Amino acid sequence: MFQYFRELCHMGNQRLLFLLGALAVNYLLFQSILVPYENERAPWSSSDFNNAVMVEKVNTPIIEDVGMHNHAKSSLVSELGVDRNDFHILLGKKDVGKNRSLELDNVGGSKKSSIVVLAKESKVDFLVKPSLEPKRGISTISQLVKSNTIDSREHDGVGFDASQSSMSLTNRTRLESSPQIKKLPASDKSTAANNITVRKMRCNMPPKSRMLIQEMNHLLERRRTSSRAMKARWKSKLDMEIFAARSEIEHAPTVTNDKELYAPLFRNHSMFKRSYELMELTLKVYIYMEGNKPIFHQPILKGLYASEGWFMKLMEENKQFVVKDPAKAHLFYMPFSSRMLEFSVYVRNSHNRTNLRQYLKEYTDKISAKYRYFNRTGGADHFLVACHDWAPYETRHHMEYCIKALCNSDVTQGFKIGRDVSLPETMVRSVRNPQRDLGGKPPQQRSILAFYAGNMHGYLRSILLKHWKEKDPDMKIFGPMPHGVAHKMNYIEHMKSSKYCICPKGYEVNSPRVVEAIFYECVPVIISDNFVPPFFEVLNWDSFSLILAEKDIPNLKQILLSVPEEKYLKLQLGVRRVQKHFLWHTKPLKYDLFHMTLHSIWYNRVFQINVRKK
Repeated sequence: MFQYFRELCHMGNQRLLFLLGALAVNYLLFQSILVPYENERAPWSSSDFNNAVMVEKVNTPIIEDVGMHNHAKSSLVSELGVDRNDFHILLGKKDVGKNRSLELDNVGGSKKSSIVVLAKESKVDFLVKPSLEPKRGISTISQLVKSNTIDSREHDGVGFDASQSSMSLTNRTRLESSPQIKKLPASDKSTAANNITVRKMRCNMPPKSRMLIQEMNHLLERRRTSSRAMKARWKSKLDMEIFAARSEIEHAPTVTNDKELYAPLFRNHSMFKRSYELMELTLKVYIYMEGNKPIFHQPILKGLYASEGWFMKLMEENKQFVVKDPAKAHLFYMPFSSRMLEFSVYVRNSHNRTNLRQYLKEYTDKISAKYRYFNRTGGADHFLVACHDWAPYETRHHMEYCIKALCNSDVTQGFKIGRDVSLPETMVRSVRNPQRDLGGKPPQQRSILAFYAGNMHGYLRSILLKHWKEKDPDMKIFGPMPHGVAHKMNYIEHMKSSKYCICPKGYEVNSPRVVEAIFYECVPVIISDNFVPPFFEVLNWDSFSLILAEKDIPNLKQILLSVPEEKYLKLQLGVRRVQKHFLWHTKPLKYDLFHMTLHSIWYNRVFQINVRKK
């Protein structure tokens, strides 16, 4: 009996040992599968395990600086021109609190591009949001740490170190989760994601169609003779006043010896003079009070998008043109900020702007339901002023027939020559003194033939640098200049000392560099196909600028040297004379940027109105 029991125990030990061996083999196989490709340490070590958990958390809701710590917060507060204590109230958000702090560590080595965020004690306050959109060509972490503003794009002049990356974390995550990559072994997924060609964004590709300045001039003439505006549903005395103004403008008496205006700056000096006079005598504007801050009635007075903010501020303070009774208005202003719409409504990293357009659609539905005026003309007597790049998309369809004053005046994105207004993009650095550093050296002291410095936004600037960077001592063509006040002053001094300032397009056709050149009395050389220059309907840009086709970049110096000295002096004089039309004032002056913007809106309405005669 005892012998039989020993045999049973011996058999049980063999089976137990076999089972343990099988479990060990399976465990080793399982762990070998989990080991990341080219990783030097196993993922079950405590520190790496914690890092891996944090990476997983980062890839789902990415972290955004909503509390807007120090740099970003102070930048936007200064743009808004409001008190810091009121900032979160304006945004409709509460402060995050000091207990949710994260410190950002980039632990990706040369072999890996993944970004790890470690939860530590930190000096930076963050709040977890669904997503964060990385800036073009910049990693998410670099955007949070380096950015001193939360604009969707930076000023392309000075002080921004754009670190280029071949693939963003978001694109990598999307590629690695695609069906094609899921079929690959785990060790090959990272390599496959790197090898897949990412489709370029539209802003980084040349346009499929091009319209040069000569064709724009012809198109303006054709649209002056034939109105495309919707005919009003019922007759109005106010419409007849505008229609009568058109006849007076077309038959304006010839003006000679004008001490206020420099005649060569205008397409038709006499017509502009009479139109401006009639605007002062006739025009009345109603401003819709609907809409809440910060998207409505909250102007941004500093930075790239200051044009829309300054116009909003000065329009709402105006007593000459604004009326409280909409029945007495010729035009209706919808005072929203496209910059604050992007900040307040856009879901970071979603790559979807539909909700921005839907927000404005609900707004137009609201005012058209409450008032009868929008429906009377389909919005043809309504206007908006917006400087953000996305404004053409945001206002499409539901505001299609409105007069749009846009910085992004791209004919391929729906800008209508003869109806819409090209708004100058002004980089305002001081709210108290928006004309700070105004002026430049006289022509004979400008020793530099041509100057450009800026970030590599879009496809065109890399072409410019390829042909001219460090190729010719007369052509001071640079990439992005470093941070710091000294470098900003160096940038300004270069513009003040150059005969020509090169103004190539960036991601979009517009650039604040055009107005900066005028600001510093440097002849702007605009290189941007499909770009409608500011106040195109009234200004003669040939009298104070050079507008070149993008294909002319290889011959840039030859073209500039071919300009006779006498013509250059006339161009430079034109820049000095046109300067007053591109300046903001805390209290508007006659013919300044506020009045020029309002006049172009009025002027286009005069020539596009389609009245009922019965």
